Amino acid sequence: MSPQESVVGKICRVTGTIAPGRVGEVMIAVRGGSEAYHAYAQESDETIALGSRVVVVEHYPPRTVVVSPA
Repeated sequence: MSPQESVVGKICRVTGTIAPGRVGEVMIAVRGGSEAYHAYAQESDETIALGSRVVVVEHYPPRTVVVSPA
C-alpha cells in the first residue's frame, strides 16, 4: 500500500467483536470501496463491541490493524 493510501488514522466500524485473546474485524474505506482487516485493540484487555467506531493507530501489512475507540 502506498503512503497516500495509508489506513493509519482512518475511522472505521467494527464488524467482528474485538476482545482479549481474539482477533476482531473492521471494515475500512480504501481505494473507492471498503475492505476487511483483522483487528486488535490497542489496550490488550479491552473489548470493542460490534458496530463501534474506531480509529486505526497501527497497520501491519498486509491486512492487520491495531485500533482504539474513536
